[in-house]
Amino acid sequence: MKRGPRAPWRAWAVTVLLAALFLFLVLRSDWLESLASPLLAAKGVLVQRTPLYVLAAQHLVLAGTTSLLSLLAAMGLGILASFPFALELKALMIRLSSLAETFPSVAILALSVPFIGYGFKPTFLALFLYGILPVLRNTIVGLESVPAEVVEAARGMGMGRWQRLRRVELPLAFPVILAGIRVSVIINISAATMGATVGAGGFGVPIVSGLRSQDPVLILRGAVPVALLAVVADSAFRSLERFRAARRIRKAAGRFLA
Repeated sequence: MKRGPRAPWRAWAVTVLLAALFLFLVLRSDWLESLASPLLAAKGVLVQRTPLYVLAAQHLVLAGTTSLLSLLAAMGLGILASFPFALELKALMIRLSSLAETFPSVAILALSVPFIGYGFKPTFLALFLYGILPVLRNTIVGLESVPAEVVEAARGMGMGRWQRLRRVELPLAFPVILAGIRVSVIINISAATMGATVGAGGFGVPIVSGLRSQDPVLILRGAVPVALLAVVADSAFRSLERFRAARRIRKAAGRFLA
């Protein structure tokens, strides 16, 4: 009986530890460099002048803002596609999202530069467009997976279209939508490193500098934190999924015992 209430919070322990390790590496990057230098023989041809915490802030802002805007746009389009009058639009969205996933994000970035120049803007556009796809597809699939009898029962209770969507369909589709959000955020975290090639900053700066100078330690200075950040995001979303599942079980058990 005592293990049940504590179990959901245990899911966050790994996430908190990973986040603490990420902060430690960002604030004490010299520790990683001193550990890796004897093993990988750092060349030291190029010295990274920008502090790692500044690059971390740039990376988080870039990945965070694009992920949030992608989420809002994708969920809006996915909800719109669930209405009966938008059946053709839904089919078009599914086809376009499947087609767009065949294009790598680096191609979108390269095509954006001639039109809007270097820096933050082309990277932002590429990450925004690429981040829409997983959330849009999962929103459509999640809403379609809601049992028809549940929707009919809600309609029989007198709920309007928006009430059914807000109180029945979206809560039931949320696990599928959350999985799409998790994929979108992780894609944006990893793909944001390419922004360094067009002057957008972030963890890609030491990676690109290390590749140019063939310095493996400099590459690790950006690669390790960005990989760890993606793992933190993945762990956080999975912990949220487990927390919500445990909460639903407790609610169901409470109704049964009542």
